[in-house]
Amino acid sequence: MSEFETSVAKVLLKSKPGEILTYGELAAEAGFPGAARAVGNFLRSAGEELPWWRVVNSKGRLHPHGAKKQAEMLAEESVTCEKGFIKAWK
Repeated sequence: MSEFETSVAKVLLKSKPGEILTYGELAAEAGFPGAARAVGNFLRSAGEELPWWRVVNSKGRLHPHGAKKQAEMLAEESVTCEKGFIKAWK
């Protein structure tokens, strides 16, 4: 794993159930501000060992190609989603 991937994984693994991060927040907390797209690319290939479902875009939108599964995973953590978005987003 690259330094970037390791840093992103560490931050995401520290997240708690029900905690939602944006791609940009995750990138910044990992020490790579401005690398939101790179976070998305990494998560797409990272697999199920990372809690990818806790990451949404800056508007609270779920991943467009996995919104149903993401909403189900978030519901298990008491996060409500509606029409592909986190309900009651910031």
